[in-house]
Amino acid sequence: MSASNDTSAAGARSAPSARSAASARTVLVTGAAHRIGRGLAVGFAAAGWDVAVHYGASKAQADEVVAEIAALGRRAVTLKADLSVEAEVERLVPDCIAALGRPSCIVNNASLFDEDTALDVGYGKLLRLTSINVGAPLVLARMLHAATPEAAVHDESLRGAVINVLDQKLYNMNPDYLSYTLSKAALGTATVALAQALAPKVRVVGLAPGLTLQSGDQTPASFTAAHKVTPLGRASRVEDLVAAALYLADARGVTGTTLVVDGGQHLVPLPRDVMFLTGADR
Repeated sequence: MSASNDTSAAGARSAPSARSAASARTVLVTGAAHRIGRGLAVGFAAAGWDVAVHYGASKAQADEVVAEIAALGRRAVTLKADLSVEAEVERLVPDCIAALGRPSCIVNNASLFDEDTALDVGYGKLLRLTSINVGAPLVLARMLHAATPEAAVHDESLRGAVINVLDQKLYNMNPDYLSYTLSKAALGTATVALAQALAPKVRVVGLAPGLTLQSGDQTPASFTAAHKVTPLGRASRVEDLVAAALYLADARGVTGTTLVVDGGQHLVPLPRDVMFLTGADR
């Protein structure tokens, strides 16, 4: 399977004028067909960005996101790629350029979340999560740097930004979801290393949410209870993450650091992942 460019759902009836299209900035959001990724894609569009909507297998849902963005008067395109395959990841930036223009920002939102512990961790799951959660963001950052003109060294307006979506549990460690946690820890370290290596053409920052949407085997009641276990009485909401990502995309003086947006969840030490402490049915 190779990366493909899907423009049929780009919503031409709502396309912006040639003048606004030429002046718009473009963002590539991975895993944008669902959940937080969908919220980020639509949020960037509402703020005036054109959006490349990456998806892996959820074409129908990705097309819905493109239609929603088109209704906002922005351009959008779906880009299909298996993030565990390097050659497919390498095509995402060129395909985005061909469809919408050079991306000013890449949001590495997509990640594989799977349960394991130190008692059952194995090579297979660890390597698969690492390829998707770390390898793909590394390749995309490299591709964005290559696509950013040398003039960006002296012209800040031409520079790119990479936003790596991390997790508040990096600052509030527990032993659950071990392979996932290790992959996010590696991406957190990569955020600093990439910021050093790719400057000044590309800034690289992290965005660490807390519990945002119901997931796994959580019941609505257990999610509501878990969401309140923070100093602010609520964890992160999608709109919080959109606002933070938009800030980071334009924060020209910020690189190599992570913004934690979790209602203070990382300040409440827990011995287990929060889903295990709130009656989740498992």
